[in-house]
Amino acid sequence: MAICEVKNLTKTYGEGVAAVHAVNDVSLSIDAGEFTAFVGPSGSGKTTLLNQIGCLDKPTSGQVLLEGTSTDGLGDAALSQLRASKIGFIFQSFNLIPVLTAVENVELAMNLAGVPGGRDAAMQLLADVGLAGMEHRRPNQLSGGQQQRVAVARALVKKPALVIADEPTANLDSASGTQALDLMKELNEKLGVTFLFSTHDPLVMERARRIVTLRDGVVVDDRTQGEGA
Repeated sequence: MAICEVKNLTKTYGEGVAAVHAVNDVSLSIDAGEFTAFVGPSGSGKTTLLNQIGCLDKPTSGQVLLEGTSTDGLGDAALSQLRASKIGFIFQSFNLIPVLTAVENVELAMNLAGVPGGRDAAMQLLADVGLAGMEHRRPNQLSGGQQQRVAVARALVKKPALVIADEPTANLDSASGTQALDLMKELNEKLGVTFLFSTHDPLVMERARRIVTLRDGVVVDDRTQGEGA
């Protein structure tokens, strides 16, 4: 089953001779349970494509479908609701609120998504990602790897159909990056959470089961590797 599809997707910045096609007529499908990485050099279009799939930006033309629902023509409020109900996000800068503790960051995400359970559910999510005993620490009291684990817990509060991770290891040392990836891989394999990455990191590429390579806004390679390849 396709979690998301893009059909003839194009995102253009500028006009006329100055126009740049950051994504140029891309079509692909992401199935449930995938652990897929978009790769390519800087400026290849991988983050732009990820932003289109995550409904963080609107395409110039083409379609994005999430679980069969087209986002074409949806206004900002409807796109916001779609993101809130179907997509989890993990960012390279973690995007935690610095004045809130780990559990308060997760609890806030639950409240914004309308997810019941309150403090107990937030505590359990943090325990699930290996942060039992650290729930009341603020971000500046956590390592980079621990902050990313809070971000993973926050992304999972609504049990999303898809988790989008934009360069999730870029600000982590290799040991912390490996631990964060191992956690995401475990969630993918045990719970069936679908992950879609943009990355330059060989650690992510080694673990991904599917590698989609972009160059100049175009998919130039799409292959599976490892188990199931």
